Amino acid sequence: MHPPETTALRRKLSGAVVTAADPGYDAARAVWNGDIDRRPAVVVECAGRQDVVTALAFGREKGLEITVRGGGHSFSGSAVTDDGLVIDLGGLRRVTVDPASRTALVGGGALWADVDEATQRYGLATVGGTVSDTGVGGLTLGGGFGWLTAKHGLTIDNLVSAEVVTADGRILRASEGTHPDLFWALRGGGGNFGVVTEFEFRLHRVGLAEVGMFFWTLEDAPKALRFARDVIATLPPGTGAMLVGLNAPPVPFVPAEYHLVPGLALVVTGFDGPDRHARLIERIRDGLPTAFELVSPMPYANLQKLLDPTAPRGILAYEKSLYVDSLSEEVIDLIAARLPDKASPMTIMPIVPLQDTYSTVHDDATAFGGPRTPGFVVGFAATATTPELLAADRAWARALWEELLPHSNNHGGYLNFLNEYDEDRVRTAYGAAKYARLAAIKAVYDPENVFHHNANIRPAE
Repeated sequence: MHPPETTALRRKLSGAVVTAADPGYDAARAVWNGDIDRRPAVVVECAGRQDVVTALAFGREKGLEITVRGGGHSFSGSAVTDDGLVIDLGGLRRVTVDPASRTALVGGGALWADVDEATQRYGLATVGGTVSDTGVGGLTLGGGFGWLTAKHGLTIDNLVSAEVVTADGRILRASEGTHPDLFWALRGGGGNFGVVTEFEFRLHRVGLAEVGMFFWTLEDAPKALRFARDVIATLPPGTGAMLVGLNAPPVPFVPAEYHLVPGLALVVTGFDGPDRHARLIERIRDGLPTAFELVSPMPYANLQKLLDPTAPRGILAYEKSLYVDSLSEEVIDLIAARLPDKASPMTIMPIVPLQDTYSTVHDDATAFGGPRTPGFVVGFAATATTPELLAADRAWARALWEELLPHSNNHGGYLNFLNEYDEDRVRTAYGAAKYARLAAIKAVYDPENVFHHNANIRPAE
C-alpha cells in the first residue's frame, strides 16, 4: 500500500501504521511460526480499542482482507495474510488484578506470561496454556487447556466477560447478562465474532506447584505408555498431567547422556500441598524405573514456562490433533510404533488428559468444539529448524493422525492445535447443532464474514 493511502489513517490513530515502505516492516509482519512468510499491505499497531475501530473501518473501506494478531502464536499463522490489513493488539497487554474479587482484566494482546506475572503477585492464577509465550486471545477463544484444567476447567470456563469490537465498529461488553449469545459464542467459537480487546477472568488461589517429571527412553515406550495411562486414571482429583513424546532437552536437570535422546515424559502437577503429591511421586517411582526425573516444588509462573524451550519464536512448525476416549491398546501400539519415526529433535507429541472439572461442564454451556467427556486430546506438533526436517515431520504427523483417526471420538480435533482449517473439519469439530447455533450468531454480529482468517464459521443464510 502506498504511503499517501495511509496518511489519513496515521493521523487518526494513537498507535502506529507499518507498511512495506516503513522501517520495521519485517518485524511487524513476523509471527511465531517461522514457516509463515506473508506480506500484508498494512499493519496497524493499535494502542487502544478506538484504534481497533479505526483500523477496522479503514480495512473495510479499502476492501482489504482483515486479520487479527494477539500473541501471533498460532501454528496456522492466521494473524497475517498477503495484501491484507493486520489489526495488531500488541499494544493492549495491560493486566489489572482485583485480588478482592479474584478477577483480572487482560488486554487482548497480552501473553500468558503477562497474566501469570501479574496474578501471581497475589497468589492467584487462572487456566492458561502450557507455553508462556502463547497469546491470551487465541488460546482463550479456542477453549484453552492448561495445567489447571483438571482443577478449574478450560480457560473459557473461567471467562467472566469480554470487550469486543464487532465488524460494524460497535464496542460491546459480552457476559452472561449482556449479549449472552455473543458471550456463549466467544467461549470456543474462535475469532469469528469480532476483535476481543479485553478479557475478564475469574482467578483462583494457586501457590507453589508440586511438579514431577519422569522420562523413559523409546525402548520402554510401550510399557511407559501403559504405565502412564494407569497413573493418569488414578490421579488425585485436580492433578494436572501431560504425557509427551519428545527428545529430552539439553538443560541442566537432564543428565548429559540423555540430552536430545528421544523418549516419553509424564508430567504431573499438584496444587494441594506436598504431602498428597509425595505419595503420588512414590507410586510412580515404584511402578516403572525411569531414565531420569525432576521432582520439585516450583512457582506456578515457572511451571508455565517448563515447555517454553520446545516452542521458540521463529521455529518452523506444523500441527494436527484429535480426541480419543482412552489410550486403548490399539492407540498405544500405534504411538509406540510410530514415535521413533519423527525426524526433528524438537518435534513433540503432547497427550493431554481431559478429566475432573473439565468434564463436569455441560457440552452446551459453551461453544467449545470438543467432547466434554473424559478422554485425551492428542497433538502432533512438528517443529524444526530446517524446511527439510519440517517436511519430514509434517508427513509423519499426517500419517500418524490418519492411523489414529479410526480411534477418535471427534474427527475435527482441537481447533487450537491445527494448521489447516478446512470447512468440513470445522463443522465436524462443533457438530451440526452447535455449528448451526454459531452460524446464526455469526449472522447477527458478522453477517459479511469479515473475520474469516480462522477456523471459520460461515454466517447463516
